[in-house]
Amino acid sequence: SVQTIFRDTATKYAADKGIELDISTANPELFGDFNAKLQAAVQAGNPPDLAYTTLAIPQLYFLDVLEDVTDVVEEAVKRYGDVVPVTAALNAQIEGKWWAVPFQSNAGAWFARKDIFDAAGIDLTTLTDYNSYRDAALEVSDPSKNMYGWGITINKSGDGHGFINHVILSYGGRFVNETGEKVVLNSPETIEAVTWLAETYTSEKYKPMLPPGILSWTDTSNNEAYLAGTVAFTSNAFSVYGKAKLDNNPVFPNTAVLLPPLANDGTLLHSGATGWFTISKGAQNIDAAKEMILYMIDPANFTPMVKEGGGLFLPAYKNQWTDEILAVDPNFAALKDIIFNETPFTGEAYPASPNAATGNINSQAINSQMMSNIINGVMTPEQAVKDAHDKLVVIFEELGLPQA
Repeated sequence: SVQTIFRDTATKYAADKGIELDISTANPELFGDFNAKLQAAVQAGNPPDLAYTTLAIPQLYFLDVLEDVTDVVEEAVKRYGDVVPVTAALNAQIEGKWWAVPFQSNAGAWFARKDIFDAAGIDLTTLTDYNSYRDAALEVSDPSKNMYGWGITINKSGDGHGFINHVILSYGGRFVNETGEKVVLNSPETIEAVTWLAETYTSEKYKPMLPPGILSWTDTSNNEAYLAGTVAFTSNAFSVYGKAKLDNNPVFPNTAVLLPPLANDGTLLHSGATGWFTISKGAQNIDAAKEMILYMIDPANFTPMVKEGGGLFLPAYKNQWTDEILAVDPNFAALKDIIFNETPFTGEAYPASPNAATGNINSQAINSQMMSNIINGVMTPEQAVKDAHDKLVVIFEELGLPQA
């Protein structure tokens, strides 16, 4: 596995250098306690030298727990070309300095059972916006055969939050304005988007396409349902694809990889994401940590991880996207297109760059709580959007961003 290669590579580096290595794992979830634990370790004067995460760098920067790693990024760029995706710099380059080193890139996609859609006479390449995806999902659903078209939740989870955010942005809603400092969630466009979501998950019309229990799914549930052959569509990181390939799952040869639905104005709101190396503020072995980062990025060590990663672990530097990498899997070309996309789509922070305040949209579950209030009949869409907006206003003001 990638984890095994990663650990073995790190261990070999330490052994070759005569360094005593202490590797431990932390809760990687957005809702986990990594940030708090790292802050406590830094304040106690005993932080880990080096961390690998996929967490929000602006929040770690705000907590003042990171060392400047600009020199390492500049060296990596000199060796391997520009950093991709373009959003990496928007996340980790703050006030002209890099506070995390891009290690790997990845991109989510939509996955569809091509055989199921073909049998219904649906050409997946003709699907455009969310309505067309939803209509297609309903058409192929047959609960009597345990086939449900729609394998995407709005429950509190990384996948659920990404989906809610994307629908809102696709309808023209925004969480913040172009400065990233003013909350603008309460708008007709956002209300229209959450009304669409509520209709999808509560109306009798779409009930046949929803698997039992979908409103309580976690981040692994959609993977499990897709791999079990009970859903025709899901949206996910490439983990579901990699697992199907690894296990020779019968769904694998019938899986089509699709771009996400287009926004209502026809634009593609999608970008790659990044896995980071960070050096903790006050680390005891900064020079060794910097050397180790470059050792891990070296193609001799990095390429085996890509080959084992099933699309979850891809280069974060342009010139590392070699023919050898693209030959690993025919769908890597589609991922390259996403990761090389010049549109700086920054998720919930769009159209701004992410900051410590926007990081709370997901980590505080503002979005899934808003949908839960509507689904459970506690609030109307208008009330729920206003409630979420007001909660964000409080968070932004607590972080020194006045909203009056």
